[in-house]
Amino acid sequence: MTPDEILPEELLERIRGRAAGYDRDNAFFEEDLEELVEAGYLKLFVPADDGGKGLGLAAAAECQRRLATAAPATALAVNMHLVWTGVAQVLGARGDASLDFVLKEAAEGEVFAFGNSEGGNDSVLFDSRTVAQPQPGGGYTFTGTKIFTSLSPAWTRLGIFGKDASGRDGDGELVHGFITRETPGYGILDDWDTLGMRASQSSTTVLDGVAVPGDRIFRKLPVGPSPDPLIFAIFACFETLLAAVYTGLGERALAVGVETVKRRTSFKNAGRSYAQDPDIRWKVAEAAMAMDNLYPQLASVAGDVDNLAGHGPQWFPKLVGLKVNATETARRVVDLAIRVSGGSSYFRGSELERLYRDVLAGMFHPSDDESAHNTVANAWLGPLEE
Repeated sequence: MTPDEILPEELLERIRGRAAGYDRDNAFFEEDLEELVEAGYLKLFVPADDGGKGLGLAAAAECQRRLATAAPATALAVNMHLVWTGVAQVLGARGDASLDFVLKEAAEGEVFAFGNSEGGNDSVLFDSRTVAQPQPGGGYTFTGTKIFTSLSPAWTRLGIFGKDASGRDGDGELVHGFITRETPGYGILDDWDTLGMRASQSSTTVLDGVAVPGDRIFRKLPVGPSPDPLIFAIFACFETLLAAVYTGLGERALAVGVETVKRRTSFKNAGRSYAQDPDIRWKVAEAAMAMDNLYPQLASVAGDVDNLAGHGPQWFPKLVGLKVNATETARRVVDLAIRVSGGSSYFRGSELERLYRDVLAGMFHPSDDESAHNTVANAWLGPLEE
């Protein structure tokens, strides 16, 4: 199925029509999620034989780009479910069946969320401030605080990780597992009141000795960078799907800007359309050229993941470079769209006003600008000398 078939225009218009209300009320996108579930959207990566769409990363990214043109916050939150199902698909394509159960449970209607981010942890996946305490039978308890847990009102499966300081002979070990909605020992704070991306309801999750049995522990990795396929799969899906959302946001901003320019008229130029103003035309052209550079990069990186391309040490620079380019390009395009649209875009309730706030979230997602540039510099120049 094509993205147009999975997300028909009439569904997109209903989702777009609700976006402003969710943002205004700081409400979860409940109706959007119901319709997306009914359309099978949360099963993009689930094999067709199991009732899913059977897509790869490139096709799923196109779907997310399309969804984000209607409601960026809805797309961003759905991303977190798609990251886990995408990770399972990427691993499976490389002969690793360790997360096949994620696709099986997604086929049964479970909703996955990403509970890895921690305040003050700039090591991201390579260390954790959450304490993982080993228990008899191979399970662990986890104690710590996870931030930006999108889908907080709706997830039924939450992926978490923490550090067992006693693991690997005292060098420490990072332990990954899943809890269910019914697992005791966690709490969700009512603290999501943000500048933008409000419908995602990415609340803080507090783990207070939450227990994960041994059969739900799916990885134990050393502290620090790791060549384990799980790390690649998470980066590949997280960065690529995130880039898709911000690409869609930028695409929508450009379209709204163009529509507005065509409607605006100039009093001093005898009522002529601003579409005839050379300065306005230059800005629209700049925004369009910026977007045209982004589409092929997204398609290329996602396609290379699907095709098992052998980029070796250049893989992570490609992934973080895509994320930064997408989020920064979207910010630039939104800014240009506002500039050509005039003062009406400054008012609350304007779609561009909402897109302006939503796009700012891009700077907070990993990999951030500093980390990404360090990754790319190390790949091309080698690490800094001690």
